[in-house]
Amino acid sequence: MFEGFKHVQVQTTDPEVKINLRYGGNGPPILLIHGNPLTHVHWHLVAPRLAKDFTVVVTDLRGYGDSGKPRGLPDHSNYSFRRMGQDQIDVMAHLGFDKFCVAGHDRGARTAFRMALDHPDKIKKFASFDILPTHHVLSNATWQWALNSSHWFFMAQAYDIPEKLIEGKYDYYIKQKLTKLGIGKGGFYEETLKEYARVCTAENIHGVCEDYRAAVSVDMAMDTEDFKAGRKIQCPAAVYWGEQSHTDKHFDPRKAWPQYAANIVRIKPLPCGHYPAEQVPDMVYDEISTFFRD
Repeated sequence: MFEGFKHVQVQTTDPEVKINLRYGGNGPPILLIHGNPLTHVHWHLVAPRLAKDFTVVVTDLRGYGDSGKPRGLPDHSNYSFRRMGQDQIDVMAHLGFDKFCVAGHDRGARTAFRMALDHPDKIKKFASFDILPTHHVLSNATWQWALNSSHWFFMAQAYDIPEKLIEGKYDYYIKQKLTKLGIGKGGFYEETLKEYARVCTAENIHGVCEDYRAAVSVDMAMDTEDFKAGRKIQCPAAVYWGEQSHTDKHFDPRKAWPQYAANIVRIKPLPCGHYPAEQVPDMVYDEISTFFRD
C-alpha cells in the first residue's frame, strides 16, 4: 500500500499538532484529504495511480489517524475546518508547494471547501466527493436525512457524553459505522477496515466529536457569514457524489452547489455509496486525473 511513497509527520503552526502523511510521484502537486472515520489510507486505490502524473500528498486530518489530537478548546475552534485547512496549507508549504489542487471526501471535502474560500491564491482547483456545503446541509436538514446521518448530532453533544458512550466499544463502533450505520456504506478491503480500527481510540473519538461540535457552531457561523455576503469558491470546481448515498437521497447537489461555487466545471453522480474512492476507485482516478490535468 502506497509503495514508493515517503512517510513523514509535519509540524503545523499549531504547536500541539503534527500531521501524518505520505507523499510520492512526479508532476504538479495535488492533495487528497479523507473523511470520517477514515485516514489517508482511504486513497490507497487511487493515489498510487495518480502518482504517475502528479506529486500526490495524502494526509490524516488533525484528530484522525496518526495525526495530532489536541483536547478541544471551549469554543471548538481548534477543530474548525478553518484550522484543519490551515494544517493542510502548512503541510504543503513545508513540502515546497505554494499552489496546488485539492480533492476531499466527507470531512476532507469540507476542509478543502474552507481552504478554497480562505486561500484562493493557493488552491488551483477543488474537487469534492459526496458532500454538500455545511451551511446548505444544516439549513435544509429533514428528519429523513437526520435519521441516516444521526452521528452529526450525536457526536456534537456536549463533552464528554458521546465519548463515554463509545468508550470501550471502539471496534464495534468503527465496524458498524463503516458498514451498517446509514446508507451507502461498505465496500472496504479487510486490510483497510483493520487500519481504521487500529486508529479508533479514545483520543480519536474525542477529535471526531470536536470536529462535529465545531461544524454546528463555529463552522456554521463562518459559512453563514460567507453565504450572506455572497462569497463563493472562485477556482474551478468538480463536484461528485454517490447515487446510493445520503447526498443523493436527501438533497439535490445540482441545485445546491452553484450557490457556493462560482466556477463548477464538472458535476455528476457516481454509481456508488458514500465512499467513492474505495467503492469505485477506477472512476475516481479517472475523474481526478482528468480534472486536475485539464
